[in-house]
Amino acid sequence: MRRLTANRFLVRPHTRVNLSTFNPDDTGSILSRKRGREMLRKSQSRLSELTELLFAQNRWSLLLIFQGMDGAGKDGAIKHVMRGLDPKATTVYSFGPPSAGERAHDYMWRCLKALPERGRIGIFNRSYYEEVLVVRVHPELLEAQQLPRERLTRHIWKERFQDMRDIERHLCRNGTIIRKFFLNVSKAEQRRRFLARLDDPAKNWKFSRNDVAERRRWHDYMHAYADAIGETSTKYAPWYIIPANQKWFTRLAVAQVIIETMESLKLHFPPLTRRKRRDLAKARKQLRGRPRPRA
Repeated sequence: MRRLTANRFLVRPHTRVNLSTFNPDDTGSILSRKRGREMLRKSQSRLSELTELLFAQNRWSLLLIFQGMDGAGKDGAIKHVMRGLDPKATTVYSFGPPSAGERAHDYMWRCLKALPERGRIGIFNRSYYEEVLVVRVHPELLEAQQLPRERLTRHIWKERFQDMRDIERHLCRNGTIIRKFFLNVSKAEQRRRFLARLDDPAKNWKFSRNDVAERRRWHDYMHAYADAIGETSTKYAPWYIIPANQKWFTRLAVAQVIIETMESLKLHFPPLTRRKRRDLAKARKQLRGRPRPRA
């Protein structure tokens, strides 16, 4: 079996994306769910090691952005891939529709103030990319942002793509590594998952009638996603199109991308200064010495 690599899912810069050419059922050469889960457990262990190094070195930060249609498995991927990681080094933000207060700012504001600190992993469940996805499919949402009329041009989506590329380049130059995941679920599989939510009382809360309405705009969303991914996948902030019909493989593929990304940073524990070594030697001597009798 060939080793699973992140490049399998990478969207290279300046690529024209046609999502119909990507197979949501792809599982590479891993044919067994059992084998995939075993590999994921090993990946979780490796991620735990790398996260500890990231936190200790305190130089880099990692921003992971998850996008996809409702039912694509974003919550599950985040939950299972990041399971067991140190909570002090990871934070998850879920971005729903913006509030009135958030709409009073530029569309990037609420996400930028949630960026991860150095040494930490920030996870965005949806993100500022909703502004070129949902808002593009529903132009009335753009009107609600109360932008100056002069800014509502026919080039607004190209302008937003440029802004996103520029901001992501700025973040990268300042030590924030960005990886973006589109969980590519098929329309048929989404339907199956929606029905499962309706049939399971424990999952009813996840379902909204609006989910069915949005399915009618599937083609519009696929066009918006393809355009956004193709326009904003860069060397410094690439997109990965992850097959999402098989949840176990989705999680394994996401984990592999993150591992390869973190390993490329050559993370290590901070080197000890001479003074620090002396302090440690003194502490060791004190701890090994004979304890003083209590008064």
